[in-house]
Amino acid sequence: MGLNDNGFKSTGTYIASEELMSAVNVAKALQKPLLIKGEPGTGKTMLARAVAESLGMKIITWNIKSTTKAQDGLYMYDTIQRLYDGQFGEEGVDDIAHYIKLGKLGEAFSSDEQVVLLIDEIDKADLEFPNDLLWELDQMEFYIHETKETVKAKVRPIVIITSNAEKELPDAFLRRCIFHYISFPDRELMTEIVNTHFDHVDESLLNECMDVFYAIRDMREVKKKPSTSELIDWVNALMLGGIPLAKIKEELPFIGTVIKKDDDLNAVYKNKGDIR
Repeated sequence: MGLNDNGFKSTGTYIASEELMSAVNVAKALQKPLLIKGEPGTGKTMLARAVAESLGMKIITWNIKSTTKAQDGLYMYDTIQRLYDGQFGEEGVDDIAHYIKLGKLGEAFSSDEQVVLLIDEIDKADLEFPNDLLWELDQMEFYIHETKETVKAKVRPIVIITSNAEKELPDAFLRRCIFHYISFPDRELMTEIVNTHFDHVDESLLNECMDVFYAIRDMREVKKKPSTSELIDWVNALMLGGIPLAKIKEELPFIGTVIKKDDDLNAVYKNKGDIR
C-alpha cells in the first residue's frame, strides 16, 4: 500500500499534483514539518486547508508578521490584566494559570485530536524566528515558567509551513523539514483548478483566457506575474459580463483583474500584438 492510498488527496476545491500529495504524506508519516515554497498565488496557504479537509481535521493558523516572535505562538502571560484585577479585588488573582493564554502552537499541542497547524509566511519574521522554534517543533513541547508546567503535544499535529522565499531560512531549521516547491500550474492542471471553481466554464472561453494569461506571464517586462486566483477572477468577470470570445484578445476586457501595476499594464498593451 502506497503513502498516498490513505493519506492526503485532492479535494473538490483543491487540485494537488502527485508530487505534492506525496510530499504531504511523507511529512505526515515521518512526523516532520512540511515546508512549502512557491511564488504567490500557487496555493500554499490553501494547501493546509485542503489537507485539513481531506483528512477530516481542524486547522489552526498562525499568521506570521514582521513583528512576530516565537514566544507569541507558545503562550502569553497577561500581567496587565492580573494587576488590574488585583487593584479591584477580583477573585482568583493569585492563580497565575488564570492569566496564561496559549498561542497557536500551544493550542495545537493542547488539542485532544490531531490537527493541522499552519505557520503561514514564516519568512516575514526576523532571521532568528525559525531557530527559536527548533526545540518546540522537534520535541513538541514547551515550558511555562510562570506556572512551572510543561505543555506537551497530546497528539503530534501535522505542521505545514509556508514561505514566499523573501528570506533564506537557517540550515538548522531546513534540516528538520520536508521540503516541497509548488511549481506554477501548467495549462492542463490549471484547467482542472479553474473548473473546480465553477459549475461550468465554456471551453473556448477558458482557452482564450489562458492564451492571454500565459502570454502575459511570459512577458519579461511584467514584474508581478498574475496568479491562479487572478485568472479565476478574470474568467468569472468575463462570464458575468457576457464578453464575446472575439473581444478577449483584441480588447483585453477587465484586464485589471489580472494586472495590478501601471508599468505591467503598459507592458501588456505594448506587447498585445504578441498574444495569440
